[in-house]
Amino acid sequence: MNPALPRPAVAPASGSSDWPADRIAEARAVVADVAHHSDHLTRFACKVLIQHGEGDEEREDARRLLLILDARRPLHARRSNDDDAAVRR
Repeated sequence: MNPALPRPAVAPASGSSDWPADRIAEARAVVADVAHHSDHLTRFACKVLIQHGEGDEEREDARRLLLILDARRPLHARRSNDDDAAVRR
């Protein structure tokens, strides 16, 4: 690891049953501060909220944000990622 870069925080493996709620809270934090996170991380957070969000409005907002992020990607990047996803199915 490059010593000039900050090390990512590592959460201890507590075995807590609240880990799904923790991940949803992290996804909400990423989406709330989308300007300071990579598109990749934001896409991941949106996918978490689409599947596990509490209400229809939260899931729909995450779906819309994901559509916006996907629209910003160049067509060739979308096509290659879609091809990769089709291979994994």
